[in-house]
Amino acid sequence: MNIETANRLLEYRKKFGFSQEELAEKIGVSRQAVSKWERAEASPDTDNLIILANVYGVTLDELLRGKEEQSVNNNAEKYTKDAPDENTTYETDDRFSFSKAGIRIHDGEDKVDISLKRGVNVQSKDGSYVHVGKDGVHVHNGVKVCAYTDENGNVMVDKEIKKKKYKKKVAHIFPIWIIALIAMLLWGYSGALCGFSLSWVCLLAIPIYHTLVEAIYKRDANIFAYPVVCIVFQMLSGFLFNGWSWSWIAYLTIPIYYCVVKMIRGIYGKKDEK
Repeated sequence: MNIETANRLLEYRKKFGFSQEELAEKIGVSRQAVSKWERAEASPDTDNLIILANVYGVTLDELLRGKEEQSVNNNAEKYTKDAPDENTTYETDDRFSFSKAGIRIHDGEDKVDISLKRGVNVQSKDGSYVHVGKDGVHVHNGVKVCAYTDENGNVMVDKEIKKKKYKKKVAHIFPIWIIALIAMLLWGYSGALCGFSLSWVCLLAIPIYHTLVEAIYKRDANIFAYPVVCIVFQMLSGFLFNGWSWSWIAYLTIPIYYCVVKMIRGIYGKKDEK
């Protein structure tokens, strides 16, 4: 971090009357980290910069490069200076400004800042903030960053949000594989109904269960492992009823199943559009 930015962070903190300990507590870092930022010995990461910008009520660009003049005349002067040639046009008023440098909409409560350099920044009056730029996507709820993309493009979600999502999918952690394995061993060692020659089909309950749960949560029947059900049907019919000569017909229902699913999705999809 350069010394100008470090001094700016120090000035903002003093302006708002925060001690290093108070600011560190708001951000969720140590006092030493805040001290290093203000001495230009370290730089806050993107998440902490977004939080700092929200705490001080400024944009990231203002926090890193200094606060810009807000008047119409100064905006016009700035855009004229940034313009690559004299043919560049712009128009500004109290809430809206536009030029090749970008688009800014500030209505006194909500702010929108769009440009190739700064990306897309939307800030509401309650402190919530969305930033989309070269460093990824960051969503801030006014208190802390609740979602962002890391350097590899993976979506990272706040632990509390993950926990809520996790509770919704409790069925995913049901130990179906343990039950299937125990059922296979009990059936096999009992010697009943062909023993181990057929008891292995119990393991097919694992993909059937998990794809059924996923299909229900996502409301998408295409996810369900219907072909595996057909395999189970043929194995049971063949071993128990000697139905090898006719049980293969179950496989003919596979394309029918997916055609019906596609048709139903098409009908409900059209209704949703309406």
